[in-house]
Amino acid sequence: MQSQSCMKPLAAIISLLFIVDANAAERLAALDPVVVTASRQEMKASEVLSDITVLEREDLERAGQSTLEEVLARQPGIEFMSNGSNGATTSLYFRGTNSKHVLLLIDGMRVGSVTAGDVSWSRLPLAQVERVEIVRGPASSLYGADALGGVVQVFTRQSEGPARFFGEAGAGSYDTYSTSGGVSGSQDGWRYALNASTYRTRGFNSKLRTTGKDNDRDGFENNSVSGRIAYEFAKGHEAGAQVFYSDGESKYDAGKDDRNQLTVSSFNTFLRNRITQQWTSTLTVGQSVDDSRNTGTYNTSYKTEQTQYAWQNDVKTGIGTFLLGAERLDQTVSATTAYQLTSRTNDSAQIGWLGNYQAHRLQLNARYDDNSQFGDKATGSAAYGYKFDKNWRANVSYGTAFRAPSFNDLYWPFADYGAWGTYQGNPNLQPEFAHNREAVLHYDNGQHRVSVTWFLNRVQNLIASSGGFNAMPVNVGNARLEGIGINYAGRVGSFILEANYNHQDPRNTDTDKLLARRARNFGSVAVGQAIGPWDWRMEYQASGYRFDEALNNVKLDGYALLNLYGAYRFTRDWSVFARINNLFDRDYVLADGFATPGVNAFIGIRYAPK
Repeated sequence: MQSQSCMKPLAAIISLLFIVDANAAERLAALDPVVVTASRQEMKASEVLSDITVLEREDLERAGQSTLEEVLARQPGIEFMSNGSNGATTSLYFRGTNSKHVLLLIDGMRVGSVTAGDVSWSRLPLAQVERVEIVRGPASSLYGADALGGVVQVFTRQSEGPARFFGEAGAGSYDTYSTSGGVSGSQDGWRYALNASTYRTRGFNSKLRTTGKDNDRDGFENNSVSGRIAYEFAKGHEAGAQVFYSDGESKYDAGKDDRNQLTVSSFNTFLRNRITQQWTSTLTVGQSVDDSRNTGTYNTSYKTEQTQYAWQNDVKTGIGTFLLGAERLDQTVSATTAYQLTSRTNDSAQIGWLGNYQAHRLQLNARYDDNSQFGDKATGSAAYGYKFDKNWRANVSYGTAFRAPSFNDLYWPFADYGAWGTYQGNPNLQPEFAHNREAVLHYDNGQHRVSVTWFLNRVQNLIASSGGFNAMPVNVGNARLEGIGINYAGRVGSFILEANYNHQDPRNTDTDKLLARRARNFGSVAVGQAIGPWDWRMEYQASGYRFDEALNNVKLDGYALLNLYGAYRFTRDWSVFARINNLFDRDYVLADGFATPGVNAFIGIRYAPK
C-alpha cells in the first residue's frame, strides 16, 4: 500500500503537458563526461569498460538529500546504513560487499581509518564537492588494498576561467542551519580555489529505546575548508597543491554526555610534466589524516596518518595507451589503545593498457603490492568491449581484488568485558580476496540510455568475529555475491527521467545466510523538469527486507521514501530552493535499535553564476 500511495503523485506529474526545453537536452548530453577513476586515465564515460556513475555539481544540488552518503545510496548497486542522527556512523554497501570494501579518494588521495578500517562519510559535506566518480566492482589492480567492492572519488569544488564566486545559506527541520561559499577560477597559467562551509543541527534521538541521559537529541556540527593552487609554468608542465579539511563533533548515546570529535583531512602536492607529446609524467606526494576523539563514557582517541608517494606515467603509442606507475603508502596509528604494532608500509608497482581497434576496446591492468604486515599480493583485471552499432555496445570483464585487515582486526589488545566475554585481535589474519566477473549491455540513442549489468563476485577469507565468550576476528569463510542491475536515464519532452533496479543475492556460502543489512531488491525512480526559472525533481526510493545480523534472526522490514526538490531562479545568478525528505513520514529502520529521520524540510538561497 505504501508503494501505491507514493506512486500516485508521480503518475500525476508525468501526465502533465510535455514542454520542449533546451536545458533537458543539455543535461542528457552531460551524461557522457570525461572520467579518470575507472582507468586512472582520462576517458569518455561511454568508452569506459567498468560499471560507473558520475555525479556533477548540478546533480548534487538537485538531489533530494542533505548528505553525500544519502546521495550515493540512491545510485545503482549501493545501499546505505546509519546508526541514527546526522554525524553518526554510516556505511555503504556496494553490490552486496561489506562497508569496509569501499575505497574513498579525495582529489586522488586515499582517505579513511586504518584502525576501524572504514570511511567517515559524515565528514564529507556536499558543499565541498564539485564532482563524484563512482566505480562499482573490484579495482585493486588500479588502487591496491580495500577497493574490493568499489571506489568513490570526490573532487572538491573548482572551476575554470574568470574568478567565480558561489554562496549558499539555508535552514530546516531539527534546528538545522548551513552556510557555504567560495571562489575559484584560472588566469595567466594559475588555477585556484578556496571554499568553506559550516553545518549545524540539533538532530534527533538516535536510539529507538533510550532512558536517562540517552533520551535526548543527538546533534552534529561540522566546519570544513578546501583549496587548490596550481601553476602551469610552461605548456604541458604544471605544479600545484590541494587541501581538504573537515572537523565535526557529533553526540551519541552510550550512557553519559557522549561526543565524538572527528577530523578528516588530506593534502597533496603534484608535478605534472608532458615530457613528449606521447608521454606525461605525474608525481604526487601527500598525506591524509583520520583523527577521532571520544569523550564521556569512553575517553579514547584514534589517529590514522597515511603518507602517499606516487609516480604515474601515461604513454600513448600506436597500439594504445600504457599506464606505468609506482607507489608507496606509509600508514601509522597513534591511539589510547595499546596496539602491538602501530605502523605498516606498502610498496606497489602497476601496469595498464588501453587499446581499441574499430568496434573493439580492451583494457588490461596488473598490480603488485608488497605489504610489511602480510606479504605480497598480485591483482589483475581484463575487460573487453564491442560496439555493435551507434546505439548498442556490450562489455565483459574479470578482475581480482583484496582487502587488508585493519589494525583493530589484527592488534586489538585483550579486553575482558565481564559477563559479555572477552575480545582481542588476531595477528594471523589473511587479507580478504575477491574474484569478480561481470557483463554489461548498453543502449544509447542520444535520448534514452539503458544499461543491464550482471555480476558474480566470490570473496574468500571473509573476516568476521568468531563469536562465543572468547571472541576474536577470524577468516570465517566465503561469500558469493551475484546480482543484476538495470539503469535508465532519458528524456521525454522536457522531463528528465532516471531509474534503477537492483536484484542481488549477497550470501555467506558457508552458512547459506544472507549478509547482514543487505536487501535482495532495491532501487529508485526520479523525474524532474526545468522550465524557464523553475526547476523541480521528485525521487522515489524503495528497498526490500534485510537482516540485521549474520544469523538472519533479526529481520528489518522493507521501506519506501519519497523526496521532493524545487528551485526558482529569480535573477540570472540567484535562486531559492527547498527540499522535503520522507514526504509521507514513513517509519523505517536501517539498523536495529537506531532511529531514522521522519518528514523533514530544508529551504535556502543560492548564488551560483551561470
